Amino acid sequence: MAAPLTVLSPVTGTVVAVADVDDPVFSAGLVGPGLAVEPDDARGGEAVAPVTGTIVKLHPHAFVVQHDDGRAVLVHLGIDTVKLGGEGFTTHAAEGDVVERGTVLVSWDPAAVRAGGRSAVCPVVALEAPVDAVDTLAQVGTAVEHGEGLLTWG
Repeated sequence: MAAPLTVLSPVTGTVVAVADVDDPVFSAGLVGPGLAVEPDDARGGEAVAPVTGTIVKLHPHAFVVQHDDGRAVLVHLGIDTVKLGGEGFTTHAAEGDVVERGTVLVSWDPAAVRAGGRSAVCPVVALEAPVDAVDTLAQVGTAVEHGEGLLTWG
C-alpha cells in the first residue's frame, strides 16, 4: 500500500463538488474521483503541479502529473477549453519534465474564458482511483490558494 498522497489545489479559487461540474465525464466520475476549483478572476490564473512527479500529458488547457508511485492527477483548466486551441494559455513546462508540487505549469486568464461563454471551473481528478481511496481536505464552498491541500489519496 502506497503512502497517502496529498493533492494540492492547482489554482486559487473556490472549491466545487466535481459532481456539479457541467461536463458528464467529470461529474459522473468517469475518469476518477476528485474536486473542482472555480478560479478567482484576479488570482486564479496560475495553475501549479498538484503533486511532485513527471508531466505525462501537457496541453495548454489540461495536464497530467504522475507521481513516482504511479498515481496520476489530471487538472483540466475550464470546460470545453480545448476548443480555444491554446489561445490565452501559456505553458511553462514540457511533457517528460519532472516537477515539484506547487511549480507553475500553465498561466491563463479564467475571466477571459468566462467572457467567451465557457466555464472556467478546474476539475482535479485522481485518475482511475477507487472512489473510497480519495478523501477531501478542502470543503465545498471554501476558498483555497494554489498549492494548498485539496485531496488526499490513500
